[in-house]
Amino acid sequence: MVAHKVVSHDQWVAARKKHLAKEKEFTHMRDQLSRERRELPWELVDKDYTFEGNTGKVSLHDLFEGRNQLVIYHSMFNPATAGPHTTWTADAACFSCSWWMDNFNGITIHLNHRDIAMVAVSRAQYAAIAAYKKRMGWSFPWYSSADSDFNFDYHVSFTPEEMAEGKAEYNYRLTSDVASRMSEAPGISVFFKDGDKLYHTYSTYTRGLDMLNVAYHYMDLVPKGRDEGDGGQGTWLRRHDEYPE
Repeated sequence: MVAHKVVSHDQWVAARKKHLAKEKEFTHMRDQLSRERRELPWELVDKDYTFEGNTGKVSLHDLFEGRNQLVIYHSMFNPATAGPHTTWTADAACFSCSWWMDNFNGITIHLNHRDIAMVAVSRAQYAAIAAYKKRMGWSFPWYSSADSDFNFDYHVSFTPEEMAEGKAEYNYRLTSDVASRMSEAPGISVFFKDGDKLYHTYSTYTRGLDMLNVAYHYMDLVPKGRDEGDGGQGTWLRRHDEYPE
């Protein structure tokens, strides 16, 4: 048994109401942050990018699929740099990114009906992406950016020079923590299309991705929480077809 305070029903309700007040305060703050996020200035995307998907070569415009809003999950998958130190392999995307993609695989149809296209983009060649996507049973669009600067421009991939120097821009600052270890990092970027013009409206990285993983939110509700210890996700997380049972 886990040692924990046990009280009467009335005491439990009183404690829950006290915490509920804090939850409501947080909800109001979250709503305010969301409004402020939508009010952030935009930057014009004035560079052409080429991707490859299941229909061949496409542009950033094409990723919108006729919609006005686009969310891109930057998935860490680059077989050319895979090794013992990377969270991805030669034939499988990062196990942590795979968990995030599990989380949005089933909701893209709902996003589509709110004028939002949701896709993933990786440095891997499309053949490797298609094979892993089939293995995972995912239905969302996933594109290769292997022949463009897209990942580098949005600071989720790092050049050999940046890695050698241990310096790269990630999460809006120069860092040696990520680039010294791996050539890829996770992130989410948002774009808006107004006629022929495309705008970059938002990007988030590291802990900014937490709120986009619904599984973590369920874990935060239960008594043991995330229960990851000092080792973080690496102590328990597996691709969904790699758990022993």
